[in-house]
Amino acid sequence: MNLYDQISNNKRKSFLIMIFFVIVVAILGYIFSLAMDAGYSLFIVATVFALTSAGFSYFAGDKVALTLSGAKKVTKQDAPRLFRTVENLSIGAGLVPMPEVYLINDPAINAFATGRDPKHASVAVTTGALNKLTDLELEGVVAHELSHVKNFDIRTMAVAVVLVGVIALVSEWFLRANFFRGRRSNNSEGGSIVIIFAIVGAILAPLMAQLLKFALSRQREYLADASGALLTRYPEGLASALQKIELDHTPLKSANSATAHMYIANPLGDRRGEKIANLFSTHPPIEERIARLRGMKS
Repeated sequence: MNLYDQISNNKRKSFLIMIFFVIVVAILGYIFSLAMDAGYSLFIVATVFALTSAGFSYFAGDKVALTLSGAKKVTKQDAPRLFRTVENLSIGAGLVPMPEVYLINDPAINAFATGRDPKHASVAVTTGALNKLTDLELEGVVAHELSHVKNFDIRTMAVAVVLVGVIALVSEWFLRANFFRGRRSNNSEGGSIVIIFAIVGAILAPLMAQLLKFALSRQREYLADASGALLTRYPEGLASALQKIELDHTPLKSANSATAHMYIANPLGDRRGEKIANLFSTHPPIEERIARLRGMKS
């Protein structure tokens, strides 16, 4: 698959994820309506809510991600080194206008890009990255994130942030309503079966939501690594930055499972001993990414 095929695939994947989300929430609403003897009311409410959430995720998913990360927008005067790096690489990548620049006040080394398309994009970098990376390493990290922007990865990742959270919220609401609100019970055998299906659905829905994130192929990280290295013409810059991230072990304080897939490297805790976890991670192992980068000719 070439770069243009990947971009088309990313655009298509965003909408497929939103359609999948609407269907899942609508089915949950229908099951919950039967379980709670509410007719079709919950089904209608759930469907409308799902469609609204899907639209919100498309147009405002990036703002949600930036808010959850604690990122603050900066100007050239606020963070001249970071701003110039994003500005210069954006010119090289042909990104006009350049993405907005955000800073996350955190000692961990990390970064992410978000937005619905290259014209509505943002790049967020931690203060730890600014303090611990050399200029060439910082360029490698920023080039990686700008590649996500150019490849339209950002749309898919931003959409997933909102939709994964909404499915988890809907499921938790039903479980709480069923067990803690003391609603009228249905003692019929058929009613009991429906309730069991509803509970099982509420438990499995968050797991299905996680599949949304796993649908974000690890290949996108390899592609962004390669595209970023081509942009800077210096693969060792990003390879060295990833090596520092691997050895740093500083967890990102604002990181959470909803946004973890967006970062250049897994921001959730110590990465040592993650052989099993890597099987289920949206990020490929850092050592493999480093090896591929160092296998490229600069």
